[in-house]
Amino acid sequence: MPKSSRPHTAPSSPTPSRSDKRKLDSRAEDSAIIAEALAGDDRAYQKLMDKYHDAIFNFIYRMVHDRVQVEDLTQEAFIKAFASLKRFNEEYAFSTWLYKIATNNCIDFIRKKKLQMFSIDKPIEAKDGDYTFELPDETYEPDKGIIADQRAAMLQEAINGLPEKYGTVIRLRHVEERSYEEIAKQLKLPIGTVKAHIFRARELLYKQLRGKIRHY
Repeated sequence: MPKSSRPHTAPSSPTPSRSDKRKLDSRAEDSAIIAEALAGDDRAYQKLMDKYHDAIFNFIYRMVHDRVQVEDLTQEAFIKAFASLKRFNEEYAFSTWLYKIATNNCIDFIRKKKLQMFSIDKPIEAKDGDYTFELPDETYEPDKGIIADQRAAMLQEAINGLPEKYGTVIRLRHVEERSYEEIAKQLKLPIGTVKAHIFRARELLYKQLRGKIRHY
């Protein structure tokens, strides 16, 4: 007897693991939130910050080890990401893109820290009474001081143009070098509100100065 022919069935695709499913669900959620943000919904930006803030903070902390600086760098990473959100390629995960921005931000910060060194013949007294010595900054340029003054004047002008509530917190944070807690106490605001104001102020300054600073 001839063998009965059976219909050919294509092999079933493997069932995604729970980890893979979570990643896919997270990417789909991010895509929806990004679409909301690009449509003008400010709450969408806050959703992305709430979702990724702690992960980015902990990631940066592994490189910088200064909680105050880490908070600032974390906010800067989000500001840069949000400012470039229109150029985000959804072929990649938003988290991967955000980590790359945070990494580049840290590298720039560390590089600038290394360039701002005192000469080895000028000891710096540490808090515990010991003295540390730094290698000299060999990047001297005759007009560096002029350029720094021009940048400072440009930044001050931009800060003066901010709404009062944002200009106040930026001056307290970056001119008077107050902590978030001190600013909150002085202005009688919740610390979360202070951080939100500083984040918004930085975002406005970044947008205003981004094109100008490149010429210096």
